[in-house]
Amino acid sequence: MPISPLDGRYAARLADVEAELSEEALVRWRFAVEVAWYRALAAEPGIVELPPLAPALEAALERWVTEWGPADTAAVSAIEARINHDVKAVEYHLKDKLAGEGVPAGLREMVHFACTSEDVNNLAYSLMLRAGLSRAWLPEAEGLVEEVSDLARANAALAMPSHTHGQAATPTTLGKELAVWVGRWRRQLEGIRSLRLTGKLNGATGTFGAHVVAYPEIDWPALSRYFVEGLGLAWNPLTTQIEPHDALGEAFHLIMRFDAITLDFCRDVWEYVSRGYLRQRPSPGEVGSSTMPHKVNPIDFENAEANLGVADALFGHLAAKLAVSRMQRDLSDSSALRNVGVAVGHSVLALRAARRGLARVEPDAAAMASELDGQWEVLAEAVQTVMRRYGHPEPYEQLKALTRGQRVDGARLRELVVGLGLPADAEARLLALTPVSYTGLAAELVERYLGT
Repeated sequence: MPISPLDGRYAARLADVEAELSEEALVRWRFAVEVAWYRALAAEPGIVELPPLAPALEAALERWVTEWGPADTAAVSAIEARINHDVKAVEYHLKDKLAGEGVPAGLREMVHFACTSEDVNNLAYSLMLRAGLSRAWLPEAEGLVEEVSDLARANAALAMPSHTHGQAATPTTLGKELAVWVGRWRRQLEGIRSLRLTGKLNGATGTFGAHVVAYPEIDWPALSRYFVEGLGLAWNPLTTQIEPHDALGEAFHLIMRFDAITLDFCRDVWEYVSRGYLRQRPSPGEVGSSTMPHKVNPIDFENAEANLGVADALFGHLAAKLAVSRMQRDLSDSSALRNVGVAVGHSVLALRAARRGLARVEPDAAAMASELDGQWEVLAEAVQTVMRRYGHPEPYEQLKALTRGQRVDGARLRELVVGLGLPADAEARLLALTPVSYTGLAAELVERYLGT
């Protein structure tokens, strides 16, 4: 049985994460980097010992990358079991495939030329993470944001009780509260989409030492930059043996902030369900409790909360740990990086749970209106603010004496307003005000700033 719930209980929900961020995916990306470097060397005029590749071999190399399958992964694993080195196993596998195409031994030795394992690994991890985020994480994050945005626009004017410090406060609308999360999420998504992961290819300690000894006439930094940027990554010219992973840390922190906002969303929606502002649609056949038949629990939001915590604990550790490596490198980054897929997996699992929970809730306008109808004291803010405008003495203190810690009904508040001697138009506005209508520009803010 699997140890991780990602590979056990939740495996069926994370097939796309497994495809993009598993150990097999990492091996596939390592192989792709080895192939790309071999092709780049063959295209470099200064490396006469490796002439331009024949079209048939170019096609074969392309096919080996795009048609990578379980047999290739098994072959690499068998080699690694024999030699006890993961990246060298990929190198040998590529050499074996080249031998099968009749490539002479001397030309096969240009595979992994002048590379340290980290030249391959850092590029493979960046490419793997980019693919995993693009194909698994981002669709879920963007889907959640769009669904909450739709719900916000649909309920832009739906009055909802508000609570600050857990106490009744100036009313809001459901749409405006949802729009707040959308705005926060969108800011983090903008950062995630614009972030360029980095890569390097410069040898054992970042000096191009072996490269220059072998081919002193070649501009190796220029070739390295061309190669790394050709993979769609930002080139890092100054590294030790390892690319410092700072860009990975930036990516993890961006995801952590998105996840933190999602956690805030899940907890508040859970609270809205608990207070009856949102009603859950029961799923046919579902059991909510082993003993209480009536229960319809907000388990999806609770599941999301748990997995967001696990994901961000891992992301936080990775971001902090990967920025630190002894001297020119130690191996602790390699062990830590193997958990990237685990962190992303828990985040994706949480996003899917939040979306699933969101699909089951609908606003209960009557419940919210009923609660607001018992909170006339929240209009004290409006009354004392209008009194301030017209120069009434100690307006805040007067309303505090009337309402602080007390329930006030509409009749009592209107009686106060009539006795204030305010201008007729100001008095009329206050007399027309109710807790349900006291939502300011909430609906307009949704329409103006949320967009379509």
